[in-house]
Amino acid sequence: MHHRIFGFSAMLALSWAAAHAEDCGQLTRLKLDHVVITSADAVAADAPVASPQGDALPAAKADYCRIQGTSKPSIDSDIRFELWIPSGSGWNGKFEQVGNGGFAGSIPYRLMARVLSLGYAVAGTDDGHQSSDSTDAGWALNHPEKIKDFGWRAIDETAIASKHILRTLTSRAPAKSYFVGCSDGGREALMMAQRFPTYFDGIIAGAPAFAMTRLLTGGALRSSELGGTFGHLSAAQLALLQSRALQSCGDGAAYLQDPRRCHIDLDALKCAGGETDSCLSAASINTARVIYGERKDPANGATLYGVLPGAEAVKGSWDVWLTGTEDKTPAAGIAFTWNYLAYMVMHDPKLDMSKVTKADLVRGERTFAPIIDSNSANLSAFKAHGGKLIQYHGWNDPGIPPGYSLEYYESLAAKTGGVKDFYRLYMVPGMLHCGGGDAPTTVNWQAALEAWVEKAVPPGDLIATDGKGATQTLQPFD
Repeated sequence: MHHRIFGFSAMLALSWAAAHAEDCGQLTRLKLDHVVITSADAVAADAPVASPQGDALPAAKADYCRIQGTSKPSIDSDIRFELWIPSGSGWNGKFEQVGNGGFAGSIPYRLMARVLSLGYAVAGTDDGHQSSDSTDAGWALNHPEKIKDFGWRAIDETAIASKHILRTLTSRAPAKSYFVGCSDGGREALMMAQRFPTYFDGIIAGAPAFAMTRLLTGGALRSSELGGTFGHLSAAQLALLQSRALQSCGDGAAYLQDPRRCHIDLDALKCAGGETDSCLSAASINTARVIYGERKDPANGATLYGVLPGAEAVKGSWDVWLTGTEDKTPAAGIAFTWNYLAYMVMHDPKLDMSKVTKADLVRGERTFAPIIDSNSANLSAFKAHGGKLIQYHGWNDPGIPPGYSLEYYESLAAKTGGVKDFYRLYMVPGMLHCGGGDAPTTVNWQAALEAWVEKAVPPGDLIATDGKGATQTLQPFD
């Protein structure tokens, strides 16, 4: 009898899976405003999935329905998105949308695969254009509607369409909905809380590029001060800067707890004669001083924050973002800045950045900040909705200086008030851009947010880990 029950249960499961696969395929017939579902396929749990970049993605833990769609809310829009829905008991009943990075251009498959493995129905978008290079903004040249899609419309269209499709396939709305992103995805996360405050119950905004136009203005001014480049510092020179910071400010520790308190005496590193690995030339000192330095935004006088000391030589830090690598790979920061100026502000694919004036930078901010910046500190509607928001930022982020997140925290406290009811900011010692660094920086932000949203347990101290068993305790910023 026991075997008969087991066999009958297995038959039911197979029957359900077959029905789910058939229902999945029928989604291509679903009619949505300016949305076309281009494919809907049942995928077996153990089927390998490869991203367009060729990355092998983690296998799903359950069969799922993979839906691909295109939204065209304007005549020039081409927003591509995907929604993956686990079948049967493989679905935890919740929905999560993941953010993008840089100027986007591709669907964030790796993030989607991770979220799918947790049992979520998950969605992501390419933000309305296609490019294999996240620093590329060529798609924006003479395409104002695509800039609007990138700024906010693609994530809105993806959320609306995905939730509708999810309800159609499962016959129920998700029990809870989340949005998670870092960098540009963090900008998108705050955009959701600001423009679409009722869409999500919980949001994670990592190292958000919410003041994107200011960031890029700062990059342009830094480049101008360095004579058109971000200035190359060798690996030995970066190691010298980091060693001096850790010795003088951190008692030789591997990372600084709060690098705001660290001020390196750069002049003490100046070579008396020829430049060696143990000293810096006047030109190298100037490069470091410009990177560390703050400046004022010509558009509004706001602070354009500098990078903090303590992780100059860590791989993936200054070499990738600010100075270029030893193999002459250009710095990502200058690539983002040039693309923004060339294709959005100046409309010149052959742009010479030395020709860009402060007036051009002001015009760029005033034109594009209302479209791509998510800098509103009024989250009263999101708070009233009952939404919860966790923001985090690495103290040693070389791509988006941490001063921006500290500024947003202060603005939010002043504008919205009662921030502890719905918001937490965590500053992570040693963390680079969105992760990494010579410190334990891996945190289960998802679990902390779920506990807050679903069990009313506000996040307090959180534990960050690394791959070697080391930990550090993070406290909410206050």
